[in-house]
Amino acid sequence: MVRTSRTSSFLPGRRRLLRAGPALLLAGLALAAPARADDAKVRISRQPGFVYLPAVLAEQHKLIEKHAKAAGLGDVTVEWVNLTSGAAGNDALLSGNIDIVDSGSTNMLLLNDRTKGDVKGLCGVGTTPMMLLTRNPDVKELKDFSTKDKIALPSVKVSSQAVLLQIAAKKAFGPENATKLDPLTVQLGHPDAVAALASPHNEVNSHFSLPPFQQRELQDPAIHKVLNSYELVGEPVSNAIFYARTGWYNRNPKLAAAIVAAIDEANAEIARDPLKAARDYVAATNEKTPPETLVEIMKEPGTNFSTTPYGIMLQARHFYAMKTIKAEPKDWKDTFFPIVHNLPGK
Repeated sequence: MVRTSRTSSFLPGRRRLLRAGPALLLAGLALAAPARADDAKVRISRQPGFVYLPAVLAEQHKLIEKHAKAAGLGDVTVEWVNLTSGAAGNDALLSGNIDIVDSGSTNMLLLNDRTKGDVKGLCGVGTTPMMLLTRNPDVKELKDFSTKDKIALPSVKVSSQAVLLQIAAKKAFGPENATKLDPLTVQLGHPDAVAALASPHNEVNSHFSLPPFQQRELQDPAIHKVLNSYELVGEPVSNAIFYARTGWYNRNPKLAAAIVAAIDEANAEIARDPLKAARDYVAATNEKTPPETLVEIMKEPGTNFSTTPYGIMLQARHFYAMKTIKAEPKDWKDTFFPIVHNLPGK
């Protein structure tokens, strides 16, 4: 009996390919296994806070997966990684442990400068007003802070809160004193800062917060507002954007477009039914703030869920004046990928 096998019948063809040379061999392998233009998996970091609502909805409703499939990418795996600060996100991005960071635009601007443009913004996610809060009854305005006080920020010197604190200090004490309050700042994630502020015995008695943490903190009658970021600068500031490395973006044109489309769809969901979006956020994050309160936050001046980036040049100019970055962007588009250049950012 003669035995046949698929291996033996393939060998003559394989020998012919080898004799024909490597170019033909590669062509044959390419026909056998069509190349995929985009990655089959994307890893995205996210921080706690209501400004990340579109990203939370994108995860819960699998919107990136939906738009990736519609773009012909098949089943794309999206891995969401929770981090407590933009600094941690930047480290993870540079080390290759994640592909996209969802954080404040200041963290992107810092990496954009330090990598000479290798890191750029993919799209906006959201803007919310941020409040500087304190439980020190003697502090009514910035000039009242003293060495007795400690101000919690998600990242010192480079977070959106840190930059806005310096901008406020310039207005209060003069341009030469932008860093006057920096020695009082400490790095602390928002949930930990809420716990610190609630304790009269904790040395951290102030917090440059963001929704919904600031609303929760203000329920304590011992805590009051010192300033509001939107009132300070008079414009919305993107304290949540997606950003990535150029290599990832160039390798994943369809996936990048699918991610932007997913955030656009999430934003449309928020606009169409704010209460449902708030309820979905509470269910996904175990947030203690009532959904109705979150809807009220959405109505506050300076709150905006959009893929359009805001306040980029405001922060970039400050960074350059402070010599935090070496090169001053001439336009916000210098720091973002072309996929959003058609939007009215600033």
